[in-house]
Amino acid sequence: MTALLQISDTHFGTEQQPVMQALLALNRYVQPAAVVVSGDITQRARRSQFATARRFIDALQAPRLLVIPGNHDIPLFNPWARMLHPYANFRQALGDELEPEVATPGLLAIGVNTTRPARHTDGEVSRLQIDRVTQCLRHATREQLRIVVVHQPVHVIRDSDIKNLLHNHEAAVRAWSQAGADIVMGGHIHLPYVRPLSDRFAALPRRIWAVQAGTAVSFRVRGNVPNSVNVVRHSLDAIDRCEVERWDFDAASGQFQIREQHLLELDR
Repeated sequence: MTALLQISDTHFGTEQQPVMQALLALNRYVQPAAVVVSGDITQRARRSQFATARRFIDALQAPRLLVIPGNHDIPLFNPWARMLHPYANFRQALGDELEPEVATPGLLAIGVNTTRPARHTDGEVSRLQIDRVTQCLRHATREQLRIVVVHQPVHVIRDSDIKNLLHNHEAAVRAWSQAGADIVMGGHIHLPYVRPLSDRFAALPRRIWAVQAGTAVSFRVRGNVPNSVNVVRHSLDAIDRCEVERWDFDAASGQFQIREQHLLELDR
């Protein structure tokens, strides 16, 4: 069984050293085949914050890495940089690819850049992006767990978060479900949960799940939800299901501990 570690909303610039060390320890324990960082890597898109993020990501020693930007990874207080060079610091630290992909015999993960310099918080997925992901999914093999990674959520569980939904999310979910996606993975709202997308969208052609991550290492936690990451496990011997584990930071022990486990049935 192989594992994928999802880290989101690290907000470097607000990171906590004990939580970072605990996450590195969890990473060594899980030994993931891939690490996904689903946006808001920094708090204010500053070069120094991206440099700290790069050092932390390097310390994970991930065999495969997928990193997408979040709305906090575009300069907020420098409108000139925001409009003309919004991803300059991201690219300097993490590379030019804003929509990376990871493919192995058992995994296809597709990154989607849902940030827009003209939007301070809201995310958007365009028709071109929907179509690109759809084409990638159609080339997936039966054995691959198929994950689409966005920053803003495509499904929320609290009315207060409706305003945070990804623009054009319904069109994306319906197209990606039809094309064979198993999971849409996101962050942004610092609230971890796993839900079938059929809860929100009627008559989807196949099963597809929302997997949301909390904030991994930042002190900007939400309410009583602690720092949190997800581990997704999938086996080539059982391609019709996968497991999603939610790991929360426990301040008393100084470690990440399993809080929830979900068995997701997949259509094959």
